[in-house]
Amino acid sequence: MNFRRLFCPVLSLIVVLALHDASACTTAIISGKCTPDGRPMLFKNRDTGSTQNLIMFFDDGDYDYIGVISASDSTGTHVWQGVNSAGLAIMNSMSYNINDGDTTTVKNKDNGTFMKLALQRCASLEDFERLLETEQKPLGVEANFGVIDAHGGAAYYEAGNFSYTKIDANDPTVAPYGYIIRTNYSFTGPIDKGHGYIRFQTAENLFFRARAENKLDHRFILQDVARCLTHSLTGTDLAESIPENADDTRFVNFVDYIPRHSTASSTVVTGVKEGESPELATMWTILGFPPVSVAVPAWVETGEDLPAIAAADEDTGKAPLGLLSFAMKERCFPIVRGSGDGYLDLAVLLNEEGSGSIQRLFPVEDAVFTKTETMLERWRNKGFSKRQAAGLYKWIGKRIEDAYRDCFGLDYSDVKRKAMAVSADK
Repeated sequence: MNFRRLFCPVLSLIVVLALHDASACTTAIISGKCTPDGRPMLFKNRDTGSTQNLIMFFDDGDYDYIGVISASDSTGTHVWQGVNSAGLAIMNSMSYNINDGDTTTVKNKDNGTFMKLALQRCASLEDFERLLETEQKPLGVEANFGVIDAHGGAAYYEAGNFSYTKIDANDPTVAPYGYIIRTNYSFTGPIDKGHGYIRFQTAENLFFRARAENKLDHRFILQDVARCLTHSLTGTDLAESIPENADDTRFVNFVDYIPRHSTASSTVVTGVKEGESPELATMWTILGFPPVSVAVPAWVETGEDLPAIAAADEDTGKAPLGLLSFAMKERCFPIVRGSGDGYLDLAVLLNEEGSGSIQRLFPVEDAVFTKTETMLERWRNKGFSKRQAAGLYKWIGKRIEDAYRDCFGLDYSDVKRKAMAVSADK
């Protein structure tokens, strides 16, 4: 057998599947019919060249809303995932095959502005569909838009410049398990074009098992999916054999995992059940490289009084959590020349002495989850409290800052000074 002739096509396929694109997101929508608490969710790992993300409040539309933006976009002209006061939430993954053959020059220009428009104007899936149908064409989009609303709606819209296809998570003929996953290709586009096939399969494996075990909730998605260290193509599980301690440097090839060097944020929006107040829709956001960061909750109802740890610091224009997690990410990827960003020092994340970022930060995040979930149960019975939310935000911020300082020697005041000095030199 000519192994050279056999090997080359296989290698070519792997290269195509593993293309490292800066905008290579992993996303999912989950119907309330298959979640433990009956509430729909949407999820997005945002991969982008804009390494600093933050959350912002807006009151510039028919509905108030909060969203994840790039820190460099200080006025929030593009929103990359968010939720509004009507309980509608939206996110996207770029599709690289839905506009196949389209000769217009506006593909993938306006995904972020279109989602901002949806948050401003839409209260339901039907409203979003009207927006897709009535806005001037070409739309300037090439995306899989995931949308949930306060009426149980949960669907993807594979949308191009001139048309869209709805894929409904509540329709058992297209989503038999109640969830849908999308990476960077559309199922209605040409087969084998686009990117993210390996990440899709990794996520599919995780979701399939979690659905069978009735564990499809925000904790599972943020901890087991957004930080997943398994690779569906190679069968690698980085957690199976870990370094002895933090100084036991072990570089591993880190390409086409769900979290990537380019992952700048991860978000899960947990919606509400039919009849519940939309103000209880919760946006959980991890800023920075997910394995070295912590999820923070936020609600539209608190307005501009968002958690300070995840909002813009007036001195830097960046979120404290974004800066702290970026400092940890630099330890994960210390090689800055050549293709160094493809090689992760596993000892920073996991090691046998238990000092890795995942090992030290997950207990902090678990405490945030538990305290927030207790608060939400209280609000569902007695109504939302801005005062209690503000107190929760402050408690979370302190716990996170203390953890980075005590566990990793990263004091926010020092990290902030360094960031300001770097900005001053530019």
